Amino acid sequence: MNRSFICLLAAILLLQFQVAFSQQDSDSIKITAPVTIPDSFQVKHKPLWGYQTIISAALFSYGLVALNSGTLKDWNKSIEEDIWVKHPHGKTHLDNFLQYSPAIAVYGLNLAGIKGKNNLRDRTIIYGISTIIMGSATEFTKKVSKEWRPDVSDRQSFPSGHTATAFAAAEFMRQEYKDVSPWYGIAGYTAAIATGYLRMYNNKHWLSDIVGGAGVGILSTDIAYWVYPSVKRWLFKKDRPSSTVVLPYYQQGGLGLGLVHTFK
Repeated sequence: MNRSFICLLAAILLLQFQVAFSQQDSDSIKITAPVTIPDSFQVKHKPLWGYQTIISAALFSYGLVALNSGTLKDWNKSIEEDIWVKHPHGKTHLDNFLQYSPAIAVYGLNLAGIKGKNNLRDRTIIYGISTIIMGSATEFTKKVSKEWRPDVSDRQSFPSGHTATAFAAAEFMRQEYKDVSPWYGIAGYTAAIATGYLRMYNNKHWLSDIVGGAGVGILSTDIAYWVYPSVKRWLFKKDRPSSTVVLPYYQQGGLGLGLVHTFK
């Protein structure tokens, strides 16, 4: 396998290690004296701009630049030759399932009694918002970029939808369990990186598609967590009883979430 490709994947994973452990250290700081903050100074939203946003923006920018960069296109081609041309092999369908594994693990951990950041309702709506943002951004960019896939099957190569889905799920897992242990997030991102590699292993995407898809996925989930406090206040007003049902669905080969909210 191309060494530079291994180094790039390792760099992404190491960035997640750095962010996860730095956040754990900051969370461990205890305030021994009570502090009163006036209402006028209280922050309703945590700032969106942070380590994860910088990482995701950089990843997506790399993918965009690669669309018109001869050097990066050559690197894409070199990695494709290393993985596919020089070592011909059959394709695998594992990536179709692995992309959802971090999100599924969140619910599995909760069933096992390991509580995350949010309850079932809130986490499901957040993941639904993330999926909508990620899916819309991915499809729009594919239609605009019109990048040919390595196997020349169509012009929907950039960014990788499988990779975007996997990294959105990985960031979802990290957000839910970062206060329990950073290793949950690391496990989620490992599965996401494996998904991205398998897309190249199947000759369906260039490296830049994978990197760009990772950026879209991470940012989509971060935006979902950022906007949810406002969405929650709108959906579940105390003076307005309501009921909400969130159901998964499968249609035309795709998984999704359906939200039905009834006001009384």
